[in-house]
Amino acid sequence: MKAVYMKEHGSSDVLEYGELLEPSITEGQIKIQVKSCALNRLDIFTRLGVRGTRIKFDGPHVLGGDLSGDVVEIGSQVTRVKVGDRVVINPKSVCRQCDQCLNAEDELCTKPNMLGSTMNGGYAEFVVTSGSTAVKIPDQITYTQAAAIPTVFLPAWSILIRRGALKPWETVLVVSSSSGVGSAALQVAKNVVGSTVIATTSSEEKANLSKSLGADEVVNYNSEDVIERVKELTDGRGVDVVIDHVGTDAWAYSLPSLGVGGRYGICGVSSGYKAELQMGSLFLKNQTIFGSFMGKMADLPRIVELVARGVLKPMVHKTFPLRDAAKAHELMESREFFGKIILEV
Repeated sequence: MKAVYMKEHGSSDVLEYGELLEPSITEGQIKIQVKSCALNRLDIFTRLGVRGTRIKFDGPHVLGGDLSGDVVEIGSQVTRVKVGDRVVINPKSVCRQCDQCLNAEDELCTKPNMLGSTMNGGYAEFVVTSGSTAVKIPDQITYTQAAAIPTVFLPAWSILIRRGALKPWETVLVVSSSSGVGSAALQVAKNVVGSTVIATTSSEEKANLSKSLGADEVVNYNSEDVIERVKELTDGRGVDVVIDHVGTDAWAYSLPSLGVGGRYGICGVSSGYKAELQMGSLFLKNQTIFGSFMGKMADLPRIVELVARGVLKPMVHKTFPLRDAAKAHELMESREFFGKIILEV
């Protein structure tokens, strides 16, 4: 099969396009003919071997967690899908044996796997994964749209709906709204919850796009003082919820913008993973800080349904043919995009 793979960590030059053996399945797995695969910041980190993503190479490694396609083969124990189904995949698969999984807390699985990271992913014509991770997609959702769903809408849903319990009368701060997670969070906060949304971004063009997705106010963190602007917009109260996928760079203005009783959800550290915390302010203001990696599998079908109904819209910035994966990586590293970058297989 055709695939883009790497044999060592490094720049985009380590991505090779060529032939690999087609993978085989076990009784609990499915094989998918990949149609679209979205890039994620995790792909960049894994390619570089940073942020805890170093691979012990025992052969070519295939990146790519978010993918959609057609089921072409199923194992004997698979019941969720059948051959011929159009599906989108949750890139995180769980063991279904640890105490957390048995207690229906699959997002807390102690032995998870991740497509493109701990196992070969979707930069290929075929991929094999657990049959329990597949969700059927209706005809009105394209493969490209479907691939742009999981790794951005699942953490946004987990932080805003499940963990942060955002209310319609509350205000949320969406950090770096031009990213995949940011553009997803804008829509979940506005279209699903109906809250007031303040977004941060880096340019007027991105600010206008953010407003088109539901942001009530947008603050340019390159030219404005975010802390002071948020105070103005909230009459000094601060926001009720923060969704942060950026890490170090955003922490300095996001945490001071969090109000009394506020909830701060972290799902990424693209700018760095170390920050200083004023613990006195944390307990005096009764604030909560929590991390969220992906989300519950049960949330993905609900999100897919809302996309099919037009309530949520995956934002796709640009598509590339599979062989141009290196160019797609270079675009992501430039940060000159809004939404998702997709490889068409």
